[in-house]
Amino acid sequence: MNLKLKEKIQESLSAVLPITGIVLLLSIILVPLEIGTVVMFFVGALMLIVGMGMFQLGAEMSMRPLGEGIGTHLSKSHKIGVIAIVAFVMGALVTLAEPDLQILSEQVPSIPNHILISTVAIGVGICLSIAVLRIILHVDLSILLMVLYAVILLFSFFVPKEFLAVAFDSGGVTTGPITVPFIMAMGVGLSAVRGDKNASSDSFGLVSLSSVGPILAVMLLGCCYSPKEAVYTASEVADVVTMRDVAHSFAIEIPKYAKEVFISILPVAAVFFVFQHISKRHTKRQIKRILVGFIYTYVGLVLFLCGVNVGFAPVGTMIGREIAGSEFKWLLIPIGMVIGYFIVKAEPAIQILNHQVQSVTNERVSAKSMNRCLSIGVAVSIGLAVLRILTGIPIQWIIIPGYVIALILSRFIPTIFVGISFDSGGVASGPMTSTFLLPLCIGACEAVGGNIMTDAFGVIALVALTPLIAVQIMGLQDKLQLMKQKKLIKPEDMIPDDVDTIIEIKEE
Repeated sequence: MNLKLKEKIQESLSAVLPITGIVLLLSIILVPLEIGTVVMFFVGALMLIVGMGMFQLGAEMSMRPLGEGIGTHLSKSHKIGVIAIVAFVMGALVTLAEPDLQILSEQVPSIPNHILISTVAIGVGICLSIAVLRIILHVDLSILLMVLYAVILLFSFFVPKEFLAVAFDSGGVTTGPITVPFIMAMGVGLSAVRGDKNASSDSFGLVSLSSVGPILAVMLLGCCYSPKEAVYTASEVADVVTMRDVAHSFAIEIPKYAKEVFISILPVAAVFFVFQHISKRHTKRQIKRILVGFIYTYVGLVLFLCGVNVGFAPVGTMIGREIAGSEFKWLLIPIGMVIGYFIVKAEPAIQILNHQVQSVTNERVSAKSMNRCLSIGVAVSIGLAVLRILTGIPIQWIIIPGYVIALILSRFIPTIFVGISFDSGGVASGPMTSTFLLPLCIGACEAVGGNIMTDAFGVIALVALTPLIAVQIMGLQDKLQLMKQKKLIKPEDMIPDDVDTIIEIKEE
């Protein structure tokens, strides 16, 4: 086995093992599951582990060099119009390729799938253009985010309540396993050419800005269509008796996901060939490596999505329904928080973000600390999501104060943490959230007789909110620590390098 692939699969195993153990423990103590269901879950977990490992390696080999190449090429152009158009096209294409968006569109039948997907893609394209121009024109990310989210929060009062949660969820699902590696690498390429002191800070922020467009786009659709007709069709565990039944259940679904992922990746692969033809950037050896990376990405996503949707999602629905329907329904809050704490580590794009943060900050912010911070944030978000289901609290009561706090904090933290924090919110709300945590909340909502459209939907939006506040708090702690170090250093003890460091600290 490829040593790099083996390393990625081991990382996936350590990420997925805790959530697998939690589900097994719940099946013994609170939610008795049939043996067939448990076997389906474990087979799904195995496919998830291998698929996530292959995807991470593939994204590293293909999506990252492609995104960095396009970003670098764009930054050298002096034609603002061309840059904006290319960014728009790339944003729309990678969004059309996003599997998470396909999942969400199937749950909102009040709007035709192709209309919802196309509108969201246009929203991402527009906001990615804005994000790219922000880097080139040196616009402050914090101020831009404050303006855009002020528009969203104001507009939220005019959107039908049955559709508001879905609108906020759409911002999370568009930044998934296909979109994140490409857009983040594009940001690195755009900022690397500049070489100024703010270059590394500006390499982040593209994901967060790209999440704004879908929210506004779906809000507009909610005003045009009748969201009251929307219903959610929960997935059910296949009825299996023998291991042959288990194998058959997964085998009949694999062609479906193989087709979906092929259609998703094809536009991105086409962009690579067009870009290579124009720029002649990569050597034959590099082209071969990128093509192998696309194969890893394709196979990994097929295994991941099949394992999650066939093995994981139905069990999530069952757990939510059974616990919420019992006399111990309030236990679902701490249980949901524990699941949220561990499940975020199984998101494919999380590890990509964390390693990029570690690389760009020269390990000042480690992947381990990012993992811990995001886990705490997602744990809080799932607790809030379950609390909403059990009490019927409107999502505005959480979303509006949450983003107000986040936007205020963005004015007091180091610049680099602004982009990292808002990007982390979009990255945390990936396929594991939409295919396990959302079904968990759907099952709970069904059991308590709540309104699925207003109470269950919104979990993805909350997962996109709380991690960014958690990372901002980490950024605030980092700033205070640097200030403390500055006070401990006496001027007479400084050498020239120390002086430069103090100047950098002061400027931050």
